[in-house]
Amino acid sequence: MQLLKRIIGFYINGSIHVALAVYALVRMTFHFFHIAYDEPMALFAFFGTIVGYNFVKYDELARAKKVTWSNQLRAIVGLSVVSFLATAYYFFHLERNTQLVAVGFLALTMLYTLPVFPKIGNARNWAGVKIYIVAFCWAGITLFLPIINADLPLSHDVWLKFCQRFLLVIILILIFEIIDLKNDDLSLQTVPQKLGVRKTKILNLFLLIPFYGLEFLKSDFQLVQLWINLVLVLTIALFTIFASPKRSDYYTSFWVESIPVFWWILVVFFG
Repeated sequence: MQLLKRIIGFYINGSIHVALAVYALVRMTFHFFHIAYDEPMALFAFFGTIVGYNFVKYDELARAKKVTWSNQLRAIVGLSVVSFLATAYYFFHLERNTQLVAVGFLALTMLYTLPVFPKIGNARNWAGVKIYIVAFCWAGITLFLPIINADLPLSHDVWLKFCQRFLLVIILILIFEIIDLKNDDLSLQTVPQKLGVRKTKILNLFLLIPFYGLEFLKSDFQLVQLWINLVLVLTIALFTIFASPKRSDYYTSFWVESIPVFWWILVVFFG
């Protein structure tokens, strides 16, 4: 049992689970826009997410010298090094335009993590900004990069999907912020801190309406996708309703972060 707990801890704390969620969204982009499986693009996103998330999570602790070098952390560092090498390898197999856009997202990640402007800190600590940067990066990396790498135009449907992904990430982050309410510093001014848990849940449920409604505006509108998205919306609504600061961190770090994978599975089997 202890071994299983350590494996799950490594899987989550090493950002493998969140990387799988990003990978799932990239694969969905391939599916929706009829792109043949592009291994360099999919694995660049997967390994790049591990590197980026681990850098964001552990850089600040390392600079503050608050790191306790447990066996798990050493393993995570090893995973991050291997993932960095894999990210670099697949980066050089992407198209030139994709590489340029990917560098832009890398710069945004650095801005999010490092105190580029010493007087105001990093973007992660800018009140009210964090949620939009994360949503933009997720939507851009999982949608724009595969589209650009396939040399497809940024069509009407692409922008609709971008808005849908952007909303999805914001919705999921709000659930995270409800769970993290007990730990977040008040200076972050997260949505639950400003609105309270009840109003944040209402906001989240309201955001599910445009998320679902955008599907009707697609040029290749498909009835089956409406049913798939309805299942997804109901699932997210339940996670929102039952979210509470009293919940375990696994509620979000495992279950909520599984939602993109769950969506991908629904699309693969029923789409």
